[in-house]
Amino acid sequence: MPRIVSFLPAATEIAFAIGAGSDLVGRSHECDYPEEVKNLPVVSKPTLPIGEMSLEEIDRAVASQLASGESLYKVDEVLLRQLDPDIVLTQDLCQVCAPSGNELGRALRELPASPEVVWLTPRTLGEIRENIGQIGRVTGRMAGADDVIAEFLARTATVADAMRDVVPRRMVFLEWTEPPFCAGHWVPEMIAIAGGVDSLSQFGADSLRVTWEAITAASPEIIVVAPCGYGLQQSRTAAAGIPRLPGARIFAVDANAYFARPGPRVAEGIELLAHLFHPDRVAWPHAHRPWADVT
Repeated sequence: MPRIVSFLPAATEIAFAIGAGSDLVGRSHECDYPEEVKNLPVVSKPTLPIGEMSLEEIDRAVASQLASGESLYKVDEVLLRQLDPDIVLTQDLCQVCAPSGNELGRALRELPASPEVVWLTPRTLGEIRENIGQIGRVTGRMAGADDVIAEFLARTATVADAMRDVVPRRMVFLEWTEPPFCAGHWVPEMIAIAGGVDSLSQFGADSLRVTWEAITAASPEIIVVAPCGYGLQQSRTAAAGIPRLPGARIFAVDANAYFARPGPRVAEGIELLAHLFHPDRVAWPHAHRPWADVT
């Protein structure tokens, strides 16, 4: 079996979902799902004290760090050599999301043997499914990957069928709040399938900074607060601080679990949005409740 090190939470989730979780020997500091992954050694950590900073402070610090050419992550090169991976899972979509630049390249060059590096760069739901298949191929778990993809498609199709002839709910999805950033990459597709319309979102493209004036002009019926990298409790805190708009309900959601990480749980994220937009058409049968109404 291959020895796998994952620098990306979504890749870690995919590996476990397709049956390759037992092949993982190392993870990033953000890889926290499923629970058993927390037992693995951590090969990368942030260079900024993110947990001690506000959203506004994080935004300023990240911008300053990137402008200076400095990395946002530190790779434990000694540990990486000890783990001696055959496969490394990482990304080159976003410098903020995981190690992707010089720091990772240098660490990989120092390894005694060259592992197969799988670069994941999904911008759409289709590309998320392609990534699942890609990890299935390199790990020899293609049957498991096919099953995960089939379930993803089936759950998405069920929501789409439930949304036929529905009047879309006007909404704004915020991937950050201080300053506000709109939805990007695969999230606008999720919104559309779930029976919503977000005029500020960027289909298949990077999230952009927007103004509260633009958000107000969009006349949203619903605002979904999902700061990238945040769980439900942190999202609730962020949502509590945004301006209230007349007639708009504000929902905080678990961004990490269902929106920010391009993995299998994105399908459940579509179901979650559909339930928030159209609860009469899509029920929420699960015991967990990964959202909060903070209107």
